[in-house]
Amino acid sequence: MSRRARSLAFLVAALICALLAAAIAGRYRSRVESQYGPLRPVLVATSELPAGQPIGPGRARAALAIRRVPASFIPPGALTNPADTLGRAPAVAIPSGSYVLGVQLAVPEPESPRTPEAGAGRRPVQVSIAGAEALMVDGTSPEGSRVDVVVSQQGGLGHRARAYIAATEVRLLALKSPGEPGEGWSATLALSEPQALDLIGAQSAGREIRLLPR
Repeated sequence: MSRRARSLAFLVAALICALLAAAIAGRYRSRVESQYGPLRPVLVATSELPAGQPIGPGRARAALAIRRVPASFIPPGALTNPADTLGRAPAVAIPSGSYVLGVQLAVPEPESPRTPEAGAGRRPVQVSIAGAEALMVDGTSPEGSRVDVVVSQQGGLGHRARAYIAATEVRLLALKSPGEPGEGWSATLALSEPQALDLIGAQSAGREIRLLPR
């Protein structure tokens, strides 16, 4: 047999092996799904999550991953999105390789009941905000720091998209993380009366409010 013929024979044999492997894998997957249910995404800890330590964006990227496993293996309350863990802390340590459940996580209580003061001529106002994760990129609490407040409006229905700075160098008195998956963040800001009325009106109109760290 010539070298070219041997090469063609090896190529055909390799293709046949690949097709057989794909067919076997497909049959195996079908059997698994018929016995244990279809594959579903689930959040898994790739390294231990210590008890009492809030999960920030960096820890979520390093210690969490989404895996696909048969539905019957997934316990009730298992999370599917790393974003649902942000700002929350495990009540007990979650070992590496474990599913991450919503009931395992809680919003940590502040170490001190002391709250930054609003200051003269200011009043504490709580507003819903977006993009709160940007305030915690260094892993420290932003409460007590100064922020700029940006209000944005999407375009449509006769008006164009726009964004403007509603307040500058505002003290962030408190930052509240979502209590449950699907809830949003809220912030308590030390605002003057005009600033408070502006932000309350923007929130009532469905506009997005973001805080920019200074």
